[in-house]
Amino acid sequence: MTSERTPAGWRLVAQNLRQPKVLAMLLLGFSSGIPIYLVGNTLGFWMRENGIELSTIGFLSWVGLAYSLKFLWAPLVDKADAPLLGRWLGRRRGWMLLSQLVVAAALVGMALVEPRADTLSLAGVALDRLLVFGALALVVAFASATQDIVIDAWRIESADSNEQQGLLTSTATLGYRGALLVTDALILIVAAQVGWVLSYGLMAALMGVGMAAVLLAREPAASVRAAATSQPALYTPQGLYDAVLGPFVAFFRQHGQWALLMLVAISLYRLPDFLMGPMANPFYADLGIGKETVGAVRGSFGLVATVLGVAAAGLSAVRFGFVPTLLAGAVLGPASNLAFSWLALAGADTGVFTAAMVIDNFCSGFAGVALVGYMSSLTSLGYTATQYALLSSFYALPGKLLKGLSGVAVETFQAGHGEMGGYALFFAATALVGIPALLLCAWLALRGPGHRAGPVRAAAG
Repeated sequence: MTSERTPAGWRLVAQNLRQPKVLAMLLLGFSSGIPIYLVGNTLGFWMRENGIELSTIGFLSWVGLAYSLKFLWAPLVDKADAPLLGRWLGRRRGWMLLSQLVVAAALVGMALVEPRADTLSLAGVALDRLLVFGALALVVAFASATQDIVIDAWRIESADSNEQQGLLTSTATLGYRGALLVTDALILIVAAQVGWVLSYGLMAALMGVGMAAVLLAREPAASVRAAATSQPALYTPQGLYDAVLGPFVAFFRQHGQWALLMLVAISLYRLPDFLMGPMANPFYADLGIGKETVGAVRGSFGLVATVLGVAAAGLSAVRFGFVPTLLAGAVLGPASNLAFSWLALAGADTGVFTAAMVIDNFCSGFAGVALVGYMSSLTSLGYTATQYALLSSFYALPGKLLKGLSGVAVETFQAGHGEMGGYALFFAATALVGIPALLLCAWLALRGPGHRAGPVRAAAG
């Protein structure tokens, strides 16, 4: 790659930044990130403050399995229009708006029900409040996972080049990480002032950002062509094969002997992050760090660290390629969990907490962009939504299955090592879980099909 080509690459990036699709991608990334912590980590803080046991908090995190099973209904989203809205907005945008409306409605329902260990009377019938609350959280997770399917497909199909794909991936991640800071930091500050009920209502209103993005976005040309092309109906044998089995066959045909190794590496990549996730906010509550402090640090130092991590991963992908960036993220992601062990041993020290947040947000931002960029590079046109849903399901499924036992694991460690000692051992154990993924990524980097690939910029032309 010659030095004369570098300015042209930056001019292309600057031109892309002025395109409406980049702004739409930022807003859609934000919309995608709003629901996930509201049925996950942040929900754990609310439940712990209401006296819910750690084991119950861990079990309720299983509603997040919807994100890992989305490949089951991704073929429908890939090949059929959304009811009513699809004819008006197109296949991708129609599903986006429908899923956003359902997420907003279910979040309002969660705010009204609240997580308490008592009964709730509905139409004269006494119901377990936590069960109703959990069912609404499951609806949020299902609709949010559907939104993710379509947004990922829109992002991949809207890119005109590998460079623009890198730009859209980084833009989406910035919006997504920004939403996580809102639902993991700002909401704590708001909840300390006005309570959790109004805070969740406000989060439901923020889904309007995604709805505005749907109106701003344009339907990708690939999606328009697919909708206009005569295809076998989903209920015919050929239609079912094309929708359900076709994407898997195409993936293994494209990547050959490396396909299975890629899937295993992806499935283990963020496992440490998933395992510790449900226990992070209960840990802060037990440590005695107030919601205001947690929210303020996450929204300031954490935000800066996240942006730096996302930017560093984007630059790494452009300079070195997706696979080396993936390898770097496999080191940074699990290692950041050790910062929480340090915090558990140090106690409620604001300086140590701030340092832990900076380390975690930078490493999580970097690893997130690295994995999304790598998975996006593996998909085939024609099966974008289903294949990306398959890859993102593989990356999340083991962690979503195992994280439901995280509360039991902490309580087990605490039985022999005390409250904070148990937390410290738990976080260290989650870091060690990242070693297999690191070894697999190193093998892909050294021997896999990507080890000869140049940086993203070179691939663009």
